[in-house]
Amino acid sequence: MTRRENTFRTGFVSIVGRPNAGKSTLLNVLIGEKLAITARQAQTTRTSIQGVLTTTEAQIIFIDTPGIHRSDSLFNKRMMDTVRGALEERDLVLFVADAHKPMAEEDREAVSVLRRARQSLLILNKVDRVEDKRLLLPLMEQYGALHPFAEILPVSARKGDGLDDLKRTITRYLPEGERIFPDDYFTDQPLRFLAAEIIREKILRAAQKEVPHAVAVLIDKWEELPRLTRISATIHVERPGQKAILIGRQGEMLKRIGTEARVDIEALTGDRVFLALFVKVKRNWREDPTFLNAMDWRAMVGSE
Repeated sequence: MTRRENTFRTGFVSIVGRPNAGKSTLLNVLIGEKLAITARQAQTTRTSIQGVLTTTEAQIIFIDTPGIHRSDSLFNKRMMDTVRGALEERDLVLFVADAHKPMAEEDREAVSVLRRARQSLLILNKVDRVEDKRLLLPLMEQYGALHPFAEILPVSARKGDGLDDLKRTITRYLPEGERIFPDDYFTDQPLRFLAAEIIREKILRAAQKEVPHAVAVLIDKWEELPRLTRISATIHVERPGQKAILIGRQGEMLKRIGTEARVDIEALTGDRVFLALFVKVKRNWREDPTFLNAMDWRAMVGSE
């Protein structure tokens, strides 16, 4: 593919793949900002996340998505609807795969969603964890037999290896076009949503397997004062036992979550933050369409 000198390119690029393939980490390092939370548990990303990278040659609008999985609840069905929607009307799709794991049947099923994509690149992530790099070639051949990827690129999002080449490659596949967003714009997400996601990340990291995905965080109040932002948030869980775990003995767990979240939110806002956290039981919230609608970050814009 040839490209005229001094041609600026702009396009939308979806990032898809199996849970825990490193999609959110890849998005964060490409943008240079923490837009998507990361944790050891699968399915930490629950909605599409728009991040914008502007270089001297291109403006790349990234759409991160939940991991491709079987839908076993209304909540999971909505996540998969998000994935399918992110494949349509996109200029390029990055399919991220874990390079240090052998291909499984779930990987083959995940690749099948690319039938909706115009053109796609295979991104073999976590190559830093592959000691014998010769093992990458048969894995590339296996994925290449499943789908006609335009190119295959090995990277390490965690180490930063191969990312400059990835940016250059993405740029080559984008259409010519002017900037859509200002140069300093990097996401369409409101601060309320980013703060809620930071709180949820601290919960996932602190609680580990005890409270995996029974947690939803909603911002109840956001008050910006001179040099201080006051935030109240409610952590919703499905069972009383989960509430007890999150609060912890004499409130120690909740205090730890709040302290770690506050530090990251202060880095995000640039102001001092007072963060108040509350825990409530909302039984079967993953099957409650009204509650799921309230979780949509777009509904949080302007809420107090």
